[in-house]
Amino acid sequence: MTLRELAQRGKRLAPMLPVVLATALLAQRCIHAVIARLGHPGASLDDSFIHFQYARAIAEGHPLRYQAGAPITTGATSVLWPALLAPFYLAGFRDLAMMWPAWALSFTAHGMLAWEAYQLAHPLSGKRSAYGAAAMVLAFGGFAWCSTSGMEVMPFAWAMARATRLAAEWAEAPERRDRKAVVSLIAMAWVAALFRPEGAIAAMFVAATLALFPRANRWQQRAWSIAAAGGAMATPLLLLALTGSTRSNTTVVKLMLGNPYFQGQTLRAAFAHNARTLVGQIWNGEVWSTEFIPTGSAPLALMALAAIGVAGLAARKRWRAAGVLLLALGMFMPCLYVTFLWNRLRYLWPFATGFFVGLACLSRVATDLAASVWPRARALAPALAGAFAGALVVRLDWTIDDVANSAHGIDQQHVKIGRWAGDNLPKEAIIGVNDTGAIAYFSGRRTFDIVGLTSEAEAKYWVAGAASRVEHYERLRRTDPTRLPTHFIVYPEWMATDAILGKQLFDATVTDSTILGGQSMRAYEADYSRLGSGESPWTAGGRETDALDVADLESEAAHAYDLVGARDGEQTVINGQSPAGAPVLDGGRTLRRTERFWLDVGEGGPATLIARIAKAPAKDSPQADAPLEVEFIIDGAPFGRATIDAGDWQEATIALPGTAKGKTRLEVRSRDGSTFTSLHYWATRG
Repeated sequence: MTLRELAQRGKRLAPMLPVVLATALLAQRCIHAVIARLGHPGASLDDSFIHFQYARAIAEGHPLRYQAGAPITTGATSVLWPALLAPFYLAGFRDLAMMWPAWALSFTAHGMLAWEAYQLAHPLSGKRSAYGAAAMVLAFGGFAWCSTSGMEVMPFAWAMARATRLAAEWAEAPERRDRKAVVSLIAMAWVAALFRPEGAIAAMFVAATLALFPRANRWQQRAWSIAAAGGAMATPLLLLALTGSTRSNTTVVKLMLGNPYFQGQTLRAAFAHNARTLVGQIWNGEVWSTEFIPTGSAPLALMALAAIGVAGLAARKRWRAAGVLLLALGMFMPCLYVTFLWNRLRYLWPFATGFFVGLACLSRVATDLAASVWPRARALAPALAGAFAGALVVRLDWTIDDVANSAHGIDQQHVKIGRWAGDNLPKEAIIGVNDTGAIAYFSGRRTFDIVGLTSEAEAKYWVAGAASRVEHYERLRRTDPTRLPTHFIVYPEWMATDAILGKQLFDATVTDSTILGGQSMRAYEADYSRLGSGESPWTAGGRETDALDVADLESEAAHAYDLVGARDGEQTVINGQSPAGAPVLDGGRTLRRTERFWLDVGEGGPATLIARIAKAPAKDSPQADAPLEVEFIIDGAPFGRATIDAGDWQEATIALPGTAKGKTRLEVRSRDGSTFTSLHYWATRG
């Protein structure tokens, strides 16, 4: 390379130098804060260790298997992030040393995102205001927190912004639509989608760009567009091929779509509530976002969105403006999660780049309007963009302190108890966990993820509720006891029942960290002695012909049990006694007013229905202590009633009509609208 060529390359790279230096300074401050607090590298999220564990699995030759010999699982938020980390594991970055490549990649992506924000904003806001967009990316505490966490957030945010920028340039410059450009476009569509499922919106924007702004003959153009759209389908098709489902475990656990408790109006209401929270509180710098965003920012966020459209029209860059708007409005996608408030809002921040470009546009649009009164106002556009960046940077110290404290909390709880498990539990132990990252990564023991992210087929039981999990473990004890955990390392409150937690072995308590799921994570021996104790009625009856075990998902499916508007959290596990004093553990559904299901009542001899029911608590109700009266119905005709005393669980015995034979559709209904807890139903003969 000649001296002239080197000079030309240096001239092209010179504008990037401030971004490189600012990113390096930010990385040094954040990483130094973590190491100063811990004395060594550390992750501020347990989920980081999930990615490290999947990276190790790739390096060891069993990709997508959380542990060697385990079924394929899809618990990592990202498909691509563990693949990028795996070579570093092979190169010798083990234990907490894996944080160094994670930090290097994340902060590199952070700096590249600042450059992409400048490139996206420049044609819309002008060069000097576009510098403000880059400054906002570097000043934003949410990005600094995510870069330090060791997660995939910043590489994903960069991929989204770059795909949007390349698509805009394809639309705007026909002379640049060469083969290299189309390969880059399609590649970024796939990269964005493989980093996170939400990257599908970038892939579809690229596909639309290639379809609407042709370069070659229509067949070639269609092929390119389909290739880009294929990025959006890559992960679902990969999951379908490997697991038989297009949905990852993460999606099953966190997404409202497909969740049995969020259907129809309930789903719409929950999405609307999340959207209102996003706009009214998160954008406004309240509660969960106050350490990142100035309070009262929601009006600015809305004006920024409007400014993108205005700037796009003024600059005749409508497709670029559409892409930036799509990027920003992608923040509503996590509103389809049961909650997006986890992990310092990391599901929202990848879309924040669109707002920073919007604020750069707002600085240009606002000063252009002011120039109609005072012509010199246009010169203030970069100062206004800089003020927006300044409002963010003053919160960086808070963010850096928080990410260091979060890493300390993870280190003193998750990492500590994971190392304890590796030193103290038998090699053949199976650990039931609710946070699966550090415990699996540091213990080297098999884990049973009760949430279902990294254990096959467990997610639906977590989504259903505590009672369904207990009933599931009861079924496993009968059918496949080798799968059950020998120990649990959990937050006890997450389990929602102490009945299967035996002797406590270890406790990791942290009282000064808000990133944790609870103050105390405890290790227990598993105790399954009470499982199965609720399978038979304590009431004397004849020959059992059928039984419905409420909250047992397999039993409910076999009996066409109707959820009738059941909502999340309406399950309970009762660990009590029968009237005779025998221990009984049974899970059920509470706050019920109506039950519909069928039972095979058989034929021959008198038929009886036995119903194990309790009166559900009703707060602030004058009838809270009154007995509950329920009615039993077949084909719309009542055939019996039972009275359940408040605060008790009882078994009501009701004679079935002589016409009831074989599979019979039954309905159980509260007569006065009070709520009850249903646990078990049996049909007997004789």
